[in-house]
Amino acid sequence: MITPPAPQGLLGMKPEEIAAVFAELGQPAFRAKQLVEWVFAKRAATFEEMTNLSKATREALATRFVTRTMTIAKVAGSSDTTRKFLLKLHDGRYVETVLIPANPALYGGSSDRRTLCVSSQVGCAYDCKFCASGLAGFARNLTAAEIVEQIVQVEAYAGERVDNLVFMGMGEPLANYSNVTKAIEILNAEWGIGIGARHMTVSTSGLAPQIKKLADFPLQIRLAISLHGATDEVREKIMPVNRKHNLGELFEALDYWNQKRKQFLTFEFILIADVNDSLQQAHALAKRARSANAKVNLIPYNTVDGLEWVRPSEAAQDAFLAVLVNAGVTATLRREKGHDIAAACGQLRLKQETELGIIESPIPAKRITIGGGAE
Repeated sequence: MITPPAPQGLLGMKPEEIAAVFAELGQPAFRAKQLVEWVFAKRAATFEEMTNLSKATREALATRFVTRTMTIAKVAGSSDTTRKFLLKLHDGRYVETVLIPANPALYGGSSDRRTLCVSSQVGCAYDCKFCASGLAGFARNLTAAEIVEQIVQVEAYAGERVDNLVFMGMGEPLANYSNVTKAIEILNAEWGIGIGARHMTVSTSGLAPQIKKLADFPLQIRLAISLHGATDEVREKIMPVNRKHNLGELFEALDYWNQKRKQFLTFEFILIADVNDSLQQAHALAKRARSANAKVNLIPYNTVDGLEWVRPSEAAQDAFLAVLVNAGVTATLRREKGHDIAAACGQLRLKQETELGIIESPIPAKRITIGGGAE
């Protein structure tokens, strides 16, 4: 499939970039400020809405830029109020984003917080063994505009403000570093979307060089590590990236992160029976969490017919958690949301693209359902 060029979305442009366009058009600087206000504060979906810009200016802008790069193709709503959005991109591909209801036990703060799980790529090249996003491989990076627009589209549909972001959707955010960090700047800016930096979390499978680079990024965003194994032997069964960036290299990068940042790190750890749920792994994880000043989110794996891996018993889950707590580690055992909408990240998108023939080989109807689709 040949991918057409991505349209340049205004939601991915900073004020200085917009000002340069107006200077090129011979327009006064205040016109650029007006466009920034239309795009971000007023969320104009069409150029026709921008009534204080001349018709000629709007027509000139419309030949080069777009106000929207995607459409909502489907919304799956669950009984626990989780909403999963399937977004169709300009090239016919799909990504997913998930609106997660308040859960103070996980995210802290007020009970009315709305968290959006954001995608950063179409597909994924990292083949984590718990995730459906990489089943068809990597297609392309999302642009900064496509990342920002996920928030804009969901807020418009839901009629409520998103005030917490987790980059835990489809793709590896740090493999799309420049677009993700530009989007974060736009999402954080007062002239942009206005979400606090400390209310944004970037999750990575463990790209150590990019973690160090992100540590030098000026905004005080949070970092989550998809760990899932406390020793190299165990982690490599689940996370192929560990063969390139092993735990020694990863924790060296986390040491650098901690030198630059004061926020807690978060370790995401999916519990899989007879793979990583032993008490030996729990003790090893406790040691690593203490060394990195990290809290731990434990996520029981969901058993799926046809796959060998299964979820540990509740007694095994509780025993694993107890080791962490007794070692002084801040840890939670996540209770899942969105079971009734097949919330495995990438699952709805893969089903849609298979039906349309974009992905040629069939995929399982069900894969792995973890959390609110936010892995």
